Amino acid sequence: MSKLPTIARYALGFVFVVFGLNGFLHFLPQPPMSGPAADFAGALFVTGYMFPLIKGTEVVAGALLLSNRFVPLALALLAPVLVNIVAFHVFLAKGGVGLPLALAALELYLAYAYRRAFAPMLAARVDAQAPSAAPAIAAAPAE
Repeated sequence: MSKLPTIARYALGFVFVVFGLNGFLHFLPQPPMSGPAADFAGALFVTGYMFPLIKGTEVVAGALLLSNRFVPLALALLAPVLVNIVAFHVFLAKGGVGLPLALAALELYLAYAYRRAFAPMLAARVDAQAPSAAPAIAAAPAE
């Protein structure tokens, strides 16, 4: 069981690096979209910045997961991306929800595995501390 967080981290990181890079390099074929899904994707595309921002975040966070550096930060960056991916497939694309749900499960598992790193940010009330007084957090699970 001690290898499970590592396997989950590699799987999630790999998927986001590959699909993030695909947003820039277009090496995977994209099925045609229609209806509300196409309207939404088109609206994101015409902004000129949203797709590069999303795909860049996916690549950076995926690379952080693969390198085992700043893993809690990578998980925090991917959380809103994953919420939107799942919502897109559930409400707009109306299908193909298997991979997004699997990725969300990996994200939730890793958030649980690194829960000590998230505990301070989930406290209801916290007093401000000077930067030098902030305690160090060792959050990496045993590998």
